[in-house]
Amino acid sequence: MLREVLLGKIHKATVTQADVAYIGSITIDADLIEKAGLWPGQKVLVVSNTSGARLETYILEGERNTGIIGINGAAAHLIKTGEEVIIIGFGFSETPVEPKCILVSDKNRFMEYL
Repeated sequence: MLREVLLGKIHKATVTQADVAYIGSITIDADLIEKAGLWPGQKVLVVSNTSGARLETYILEGERNTGIIGINGAAAHLIKTGEEVIIIGFGFSETPVEPKCILVSDKNRFMEYL
């Protein structure tokens, strides 16, 4: 039986930009995407530790080593620049999965695996 499971998580990231005019999604630094075992285009849950807002969107790959975490489109009404977020990627599996969960600094630089 397929179950939806946690595949990867970026913990305590800081939103660096929020653009209502942009067409949907969340832009994430390519290095962070890779370290968390996520994929461009993958559906993610974004949770704001600051406001409590929660939303689902998909990943766009941002420029590597820039620390970019960009909330795009209508989601920018819910989560603003400077908010602390958790980005959670899920997928389907028939067996247990060891998720890749990472902690980042306040500048969105990889610090450690959780």
